[in-house]
Amino acid sequence: MTLRPMLAVAGLLCCTLPALADGEVQKLITAADKARLDKYGETRKAALAEAKAGNPGEVRQLDALLAKPLVAFSDKDLTGKWQCRTIKVGGLSPLVIYGWFKCRVTDDGSGWRLEKLTGSQRTKGRFFDGGEKRAIYLGSGSVNNDQAKPYGSGPRTDQVGYAFRNSAGEWRIEFPAPYYESKLDIMEFKR
Repeated sequence: MTLRPMLAVAGLLCCTLPALADGEVQKLITAADKARLDKYGETRKAALAEAKAGNPGEVRQLDALLAKPLVAFSDKDLTGKWQCRTIKVGGLSPLVIYGWFKCRVTDDGSGWRLEKLTGSQRTKGRFFDGGEKRAIYLGSGSVNNDQAKPYGSGPRTDQVGYAFRNSAGEWRIEFPAPYYESKLDIMEFKR
C-alpha cells in the first residue's frame, strides 16, 4: 500500500472512532479541548454577559432556551433527522441567531454520531458519556462542502462541547471558546 492510501485509511479510522465506555473520551480529547472544557463555566458566563447587549428579541430567545430544565440522556434515542441552528454568543458580535438547517444523528452501534448536513458551517463528530444530564461532543468543523478532517487535526477544525437535553424533541450543544467569531457557540436542535 502506498503512503497516500495508508493516510486515507488512517484518516477514515480517526473519523469513525467509536464512542466507547466511560473514560474513552479522556484518551481522545486534545489538551487544548480539555482546557476549553475546564474553563467552560467562566467562558459561558462571560459570553452570556456580552450577549445582553444584543438585539432584545434575540436575547429573549436565548434566555428562553437556557431557562428550559435539563433532562437525562439515558432514556432517549437521539437518532434521526433534526432541525439545527447556531447561536453565536459574545465575541465579534454580542449575539447572533442563525436560521434553521438540517442535521442528522446516527448510531453505528458504538454511540451517537452527529452530522450537520446544510449551511455553510458544518460539524461532524461523536458523543461520549459526560454524566446523567450531559454528554461530551468531540467533532470537526468544516465549511461548505469541504471534507471534515479527523478530530485532532488542530485548533481550526477541532470542536468540543457539552450537550444538554431539554425534552424528547429539544437539545443543544454548547461549544466554549470556538476558534472563530464568538466566545460560545450554541447549536440548538429540534424535531
